[in-house]
Amino acid sequence: MSQSNRERVGKALDILNAGLQPFVEREMQAKYGTRWRYEALNSLRDQHITKDGNDLHLDTQGLLLILWDQWNNVFRNVLGQSERTLVSELREVRNSWAHQSPFSLDDAYRALDSVQRLLSAVSAAAEADEVEKQKQEFCASALRNRHARRHGK
Repeated sequence: MSQSNRERVGKALDILNAGLQPFVEREMQAKYGTRWRYEALNSLRDQHITKDGNDLHLDTQGLLLILWDQWNNVFRNVLGQSERTLVSELREVRNSWAHQSPFSLDDAYRALDSVQRLLSAVSAAAEADEVEKQKQEFCASALRNRHARRHGK
């Protein structure tokens, strides 16, 4: 059974989380040292703090919030404006996915491509390669579906 566009985007967001987390933690530690978690808390919402209040829950939304809110202090030194645009775009993608919005073929492909580009920019090569494979499977599936529709199969 083939994946829906929404499922593909969800999987890409999971991969984005795996690739972004080490980068965000490393860059925040480089800037703030042992207080990096405290500084990250300023960018996060209540749901990103564990129930005991002693740790962070760094889901994809949280990582993207930290990247966005800490851009001038931390991340603009290692990423460019095009990556800032990707962060903004992926925040919207994540919100659409979380609110169960449908994804067209074009929207899903763009989301996968944006995830791959941001992962490449933060040197998360293994995760970027995984999303590239997902993009290739997506394209092959879309072509098969188009062919089947044209030939009444």
